[in-house]
Amino acid sequence: MSGRFSGAVVGWRLALRLAAREARRARGRSLLTLVMIALPVTAVSIADTVYATAEVSGLEVVERRLGAAQARVDAADASGDAVVFQLPDPEDGMGWGGGQGGDPLTLAEVEDLLGQRPVAPVSEGSVRYKTALGSGDAEVLETALDDPLTAGLVELTSGRWPTSTDEVVVNAFLLGREPGERLELSRGISLEIVGTAESGSTTGRARAYGLPGAFELGEPSSWLVGGDPVEWADVRDLNELGGVVTSRAVLADPPPESALAPEVRYGQDLLDGPLVASLVLVVVMVLLEVVLLAGPAFAVGARRQSRTLALVAAAGGTPRQARRVVLASGVVLGALATLLGLVLGVLGGAAAVPLAERITDQRFGPFDVQPWHLLGVAAFGLLSALLAAAVPAWLASRQDVVAVLAGRRGDAAPSRRSPVLGVALLGAGVAAAAYGASRGTAGGGEVPIAAAAIVCVLGMILLVPPVVSAVARAARHLPLSLRLAARDAARHRTRTVPAVAAVAATVAGVVALGVAISSDEAQNRETYTATLPEGTGLVVDYRRNPDYEQIEAALADVAPDLATRRLVGVDPDHGRYTEVSFRTAGDRPGDRPGEVVLSSWGGALDASVLVADQVPDVLVGLDQEQRAAADEVLREGGALAFSGPGNGLGPDIGDDTAGAREGVARSAVVLRVRGPAGSRRVVEVPTFFVPVEGDYAPMQGVLSTRAAERLSAPVHDAGLVLAGPVSRAVEQDVSEVVQGMAGQRSSTYVERGYEPPAETAVVQLVLGALGAVLMLGGTLTATFLALSDARPDLATLSAVGAAPRTRRGVAAAYALVVGLVGAVLGALVGAVPGVAITYPLTGPVDYSGAGTVTGPSHYLDVPWLLVLVVVVGLPVLTSAVVGLTARSRLPLTARVD
Repeated sequence: MSGRFSGAVVGWRLALRLAAREARRARGRSLLTLVMIALPVTAVSIADTVYATAEVSGLEVVERRLGAAQARVDAADASGDAVVFQLPDPEDGMGWGGGQGGDPLTLAEVEDLLGQRPVAPVSEGSVRYKTALGSGDAEVLETALDDPLTAGLVELTSGRWPTSTDEVVVNAFLLGREPGERLELSRGISLEIVGTAESGSTTGRARAYGLPGAFELGEPSSWLVGGDPVEWADVRDLNELGGVVTSRAVLADPPPESALAPEVRYGQDLLDGPLVASLVLVVVMVLLEVVLLAGPAFAVGARRQSRTLALVAAAGGTPRQARRVVLASGVVLGALATLLGLVLGVLGGAAAVPLAERITDQRFGPFDVQPWHLLGVAAFGLLSALLAAAVPAWLASRQDVVAVLAGRRGDAAPSRRSPVLGVALLGAGVAAAAYGASRGTAGGGEVPIAAAAIVCVLGMILLVPPVVSAVARAARHLPLSLRLAARDAARHRTRTVPAVAAVAATVAGVVALGVAISSDEAQNRETYTATLPEGTGLVVDYRRNPDYEQIEAALADVAPDLATRRLVGVDPDHGRYTEVSFRTAGDRPGDRPGEVVLSSWGGALDASVLVADQVPDVLVGLDQEQRAAADEVLREGGALAFSGPGNGLGPDIGDDTAGAREGVARSAVVLRVRGPAGSRRVVEVPTFFVPVEGDYAPMQGVLSTRAAERLSAPVHDAGLVLAGPVSRAVEQDVSEVVQGMAGQRSSTYVERGYEPPAETAVVQLVLGALGAVLMLGGTLTATFLALSDARPDLATLSAVGAAPRTRRGVAAAYALVVGLVGAVLGALVGAVPGVAITYPLTGPVDYSGAGTVTGPSHYLDVPWLLVLVVVVGLPVLTSAVVGLTARSRLPLTARVD
């Protein structure tokens, strides 16, 4: 056993020496390989370092939470029914319940349990303050800012700490809203700004800090306590009294899980099956991409070593030893690339932390590097290098020794079983995707579709060799450069197949994710219900006695060119509250009203039913013919009502009745006033019905003035319409003015139509950029490696009189063949999971559980621009880059072939 082991060591030592010598000799190829493997290692290392730094736990920067205190005690619940169950760090998890009732926790109870200690009361809340245009909201903190116990909670950046309750310090964000030299609160409190300070935990948002009582937040419900350490037993005793405790000692030395309350033993270390499956799929896809990108470099390296390996075989070497020599290249280059990637990742993480803090408005902890995480990343990089070298190593061990020593190519014939296996895998992937799609929104379809993506990519990789051969056969009528490039790609499959597969895998991922994201946005866009005409604004004062005249006057000062008009509706706050509903009328006058015609509605107006003698311009969902017909009914004292599906009300009613108008029928309008002097009144009026999809509308409808008088409906101003278009700057000014007058019981809304979230555009840009980088990197690497390997062929072309530009043409054509074939294959394969995932992602959901759903089975939107860019644009761009940068002249090289 020892002899066999020592022999293996000696064998690997020789193989590593050969690999190191080859890496030094072929510096360009080695550098490309290092980049391909180091890039993902660097990216993952940066992400891990930033995440580890952002994740603040235990005693990390505990002064931001506790200052210099031993613990912070918070009263959990003002109801007094608060026996608390918490984890050692309550931010990780807590709950309460099962108490005996009574008053909330007090400072006296804390001192009775912990003894007399230094204490600093802490109160937190929010206030409304006045700005140059109106008002804004700010988060505030009351505590003794100069107390040693609070050191670290807030960082003073300029000025001084407050010395009285008439002074305050604010953060830079609030100062940017131009509050003036004094902070004027909506409650009539005026505070002098004596400095600026920033929270130790977060940035962004308006914040202010003062002494206890400065903001009149009431009695404090949190306390910082000093003195001796607060142990876990003290924490549990305070939990019994309704206190949530963050203890410095407990964070430093948390208790075992057995000491926790059963209510908070969540089993947080356990991951659910879908999450584990998703993580495995992501790792496999990334590993596969790295292997395919680095594969051509090892294939060319094995080609360059073919004579050395043939000499080893001629001297009695075994195929295992030949494989060991090529695999050793993976070990050497993989180890160097991993080390380089880790160093760059840590340095990049340090540079990315400040940027991430600005983006997230969070203050991260101290710079943190997780050695075990980086060790796993290093293992990933080394494994990817070994896998990339595995196929070239296997092929190198099967080469024809005699042919190689004679100066000919010794490639073994391609396997005929691989394409069959590829077709089988592709079929299995399509079947898995179809099964996942058939699950729809019932759940459980996402994992089969994700697995189908990997299976389809693996099947596609096995089908690349026959596809490349087919392209070479079909290129006989193409120009010389394309014909030579296609045939060279087919002759040297060991370097062509990984390059084409890498491009295809990248495009497949981009297309699949692009289709999923675009289809999800298509569903959001199609199902969006506008509240107002686009560009129109609406101001609503929800107070019981709104003063719209005052608001109109104030808006005239801020936006003099803005036209306004008021809307009148049924007052929902009359009595205790007032309800209005449109119901189907009975067969005869006086019969009991039938079912409601619309089950759900909602909008920004302070009324669900408007009162007008013509359809208000702000009402959406009607075409011109419907508006004209509804105006006629309203002028005659009728009503307009939106009706849901399935009640038979719509444009077809009235067709069978002599003299009846299309879309008009009688309805029973029911008014119910709740309260001590409550009442219920019903009138039947001719009603124009407008059917809506999904049984939802922005409001119930419109009553004519005559119908409202018959119903004795209480009416009031329901909102102020801002004639469009209203710019975002004007909207901001109007919002501040209205909030300054009506406070939080007001709203300002401008209809912008469906606006896709910024994250969607960012994701699509990232997908395009990632696809571009990987495609350009893979194609350029494969092309320049191919040019290096094909120098004898190109020299022969020059020898027989080919123009210098021919080499540029051949180089550009090779890049085009690799990029275009890979992109087309990837787009076809990526469409399989991309289309399948739209069924569970955008399918209708049966929220009622009754088995009835409305809407299409799914939404499908192909991002053709993205597909066109990655399938056509990027291969053409890569070809142009190669054609412009490739050398046009080479020294003549002798060859035997």
